[in-house]
Amino acid sequence: MSQLPPWGQDDLPEPLPFSVRNVFRTIGPGAILLAASIGGGEWLIGPTTAVTHGVGIFWIATTAICLQLIFNLEAIRYTLYTGEPIFTGIMRLKPGSTLWGSVYVALTIVQLGVPALAKSSAAVVLAMALWRSPGDSDAGMLLYFTYGVMALGVILLMSGKKVERTLEILSWGMIAYIFVFLTFVNVRFVPAEHSLKTALGFFQFGYLPDELDIMLLATLAATAGSGGIGNMTLSNWARDKGFGMGGKVGAIGGAFSGDHSEPSHVGKVFPLTTENLRRWSTWWRYVQIDQVWLWALGCFLGMYLNVNMATAIIPADKALEMKGIAAGTFQADHLAEHYWSGLKILALLNGFWILFSTHLGNTDVLVRTVTDITWTASSRARAWRGGSISAIYYTLLMIVTVFGAIAVRYGTAMQLFTFLGSIANIVLALGAAQILLVHRKLLPPELRPSLWRQGGLVACAGFYTFVSACVVYKQISDLI
Repeated sequence: MSQLPPWGQDDLPEPLPFSVRNVFRTIGPGAILLAASIGGGEWLIGPTTAVTHGVGIFWIATTAICLQLIFNLEAIRYTLYTGEPIFTGIMRLKPGSTLWGSVYVALTIVQLGVPALAKSSAAVVLAMALWRSPGDSDAGMLLYFTYGVMALGVILLMSGKKVERTLEILSWGMIAYIFVFLTFVNVRFVPAEHSLKTALGFFQFGYLPDELDIMLLATLAATAGSGGIGNMTLSNWARDKGFGMGGKVGAIGGAFSGDHSEPSHVGKVFPLTTENLRRWSTWWRYVQIDQVWLWALGCFLGMYLNVNMATAIIPADKALEMKGIAAGTFQADHLAEHYWSGLKILALLNGFWILFSTHLGNTDVLVRTVTDITWTASSRARAWRGGSISAIYYTLLMIVTVFGAIAVRYGTAMQLFTFLGSIANIVLALGAAQILLVHRKLLPPELRPSLWRQGGLVACAGFYTFVSACVVYKQISDLI
């Protein structure tokens, strides 16, 4: 198995002085991941779980977000020290880059190769066009709308000087609309006692209803946060943003930016001087704000606000009918009928941004992950097309778009999204264990996570291993 070259060495870049203003100038990867996180889990799985099992089951979402928060922070820790994405750190583990690179390319393609959220967001657009929820007779039209959503995503990813910066700007805009709308509807139209009941449901740890939909709960466990590969690709965005030693490595440029600088396939580490350790502490403060106060809090509020609105609006006698896209369109119809007709278009637009932001993020995660792993592991890839990582990125973007256009024809949005969640649980279990190994083997003792953080990674690996085992058991039982 091939081994990666050793790191270079340089001083850690000086971060901006810590201040409220500089926090907003520095953070950004958390916004991209949050926009990608608030998607099918909140619009499809959250309301469906709530009307099926009640809000008491949402302690699973709270647990998932907390465990994935530790996962995210520790993935970025490696990037701060080396400038390399966590995938590269894992590729430095035995038996080598060939095996682990191939494993994560395969997992990325299997999890995200079918653009499930493109079909979901297209269904919302079609609902706006038809002014009703799409039915079986609208399948052909839905497919064309799906292709339109996918084309829009490609155009957006090809614009801007840096792909990361383009995603960041778009993510802030989508997040702003989503949270303003959800907060307004919840405060204005949901009774306070109902909102309190929903909030308490997120902390009823250990509660389980009599009848469980294992696949639904497994998907909730994965997608309440970011769902697998996206948690790991966060470190790629951190590199391109210039977090820590990422500022010494480079970034993937836009298709038409004219910026031909290429990221190094080998990172750089810094000597543990007093000055570098001071800079490290400031960088780590920025990372924690990016992940704790932006990503984790945003994920929790996004799930809570969507579930609270759904359970307040969807009547108990229609709960079994109102699943997936039907739940969202029913809420839009209810708001229009009982309060103001304009709320229907605003609610559907909110659903579109929720789902499209995740589709856009997932598309970049798929292409970026395969591109970075290929760029790191293969000297032939680094020499292809004059040594341009951007050429690899945009070639792969075209390939996965064509493949997705074919694959999306098979299965409903809920079926595709449930499959995505099943693979995400496996990724989180494996990734958490390997991040812990990377830190213990490759990071100097001074920069390793504390014992409680290491314990958090063990808990994350154990939790998602258990969830994955439940899914496998369910599938085998169904076959038997």
